[in-house]
Amino acid sequence: MSRENIHQSIEVFYEKVDECPLRDRKFNFFEFVYVISGTGYHVDNGNRFAYHKGDMFLITPNDCHEFDLETTSEFMVMRFGENYINEYQWKSIDHIECILYYASHLSGSVLINKEDAQMVDLLIQNLQQAIKHQSIYNEDLIRHLVNAIIVITGRNIAMVKPNGVSSNSDGRILQILDYIQENIRRPDLLKISVIADQFGISPTYLGSYFRKQCNESIQQYISSYRIRLIEHRLKFSDKRIHEIADEFGFADESHINKFFKRHKGMSLRNFRLNAQ
Repeated sequence: MSRENIHQSIEVFYEKVDECPLRDRKFNFFEFVYVISGTGYHVDNGNRFAYHKGDMFLITPNDCHEFDLETTSEFMVMRFGENYINEYQWKSIDHIECILYYASHLSGSVLINKEDAQMVDLLIQNLQQAIKHQSIYNEDLIRHLVNAIIVITGRNIAMVKPNGVSSNSDGRILQILDYIQENIRRPDLLKISVIADQFGISPTYLGSYFRKQCNESIQQYISSYRIRLIEHRLKFSDKRIHEIADEFGFADESHINKFFKRHKGMSLRNFRLNAQ
């Protein structure tokens, strides 16, 4: 698998293609891909989602993605590294990189709110004009437009975080959520004692702190988060049950089926059949 690098703090470009120029690539940066026109499928970390005009996908560092085009498609691509978003002085958003990383586990387009989708559409049109007609202060203009898109995306992603958690929440809870999301496939790193040690707090305090911030226990959050990812695999990938079990650290098919049935009331196989 090839790895793509970024050579500037931010890169923005338009492309019209009949087939995906890059396949099976891992990036070391964030990438927005906005669909201006066309239809097809976006494949992200083995999950496959249909795309249409107005969709926008966020690919996070170390994600593997590609597009399967059904028709000629136009995209606006915006790339930037972690340093770019960490160095910018966001007025009211702390730890925005944690919010953006959460997008790697969402289904499809990151634009959830209809009004926000309309705003992004206008911003993309302005970006196209800025790229097409180079003029004085063009680089600053492009950065401001991309920053606006980052903010809109951040608040759309924040809408699907646990209840009570927003972009203005305590920075530590965002770091804990980021840690859980990053290690969701490694049960050994998600033990309460291990997480507490990672953040230099006691297991008892971690439990009460997490419940206060998220309105649910940390065990409930980890289980529901893992369930949602397993559901994604069943719906949007062709991975076999034993492969999914291995991916999420279960001993075998029986183990993952017991876990899944306890939460969903059916086996993985039946869930996949119903989804299809």
